[in-house]
Amino acid sequence: MERKTTVSGTPQEWLNRAKSNLAIARQPATDEIYLEDLCFETQQAAEKALKAVLLEKGIKFRYVHDLAELLTLLERNGVALPDNIRSAAILTDYSVEARYPGPFEPVSVDEFNESLKLAEAVVEWAETQIA
Repeated sequence: MERKTTVSGTPQEWLNRAKSNLAIARQPATDEIYLEDLCFETQQAAEKALKAVLLEKGIKFRYVHDLAELLTLLERNGVALPDNIRSAAILTDYSVEARYPGPFEPVSVDEFNESLKLAEAVVEWAETQIA
């Protein structure tokens, strides 16, 4: 059974939160800050930016971290997605597993840089979609 939720906030508020996550992700990694945690922030930025667009377009969505689901929902509702935005689905990997200790490979600097680049592209694209 699908749970119905009410989404609070405006598309601009969601976009502002996405920008906040990007600002956190841009903090330099230190011995006390894991790249995995910064990658989580990139995933959150992309997720909130996509949800801002969904809100703007009047498309209902579930509270999920799965970017592929959000991207598919946009496409199914007639929103054209550039290839670089569609490829941001890979950021979903940083939504849960990478945030906790476990049997996962550490995130490399190159992987982090790619996740930041993808998130920045999603946020920039979302800005063009919101009136």
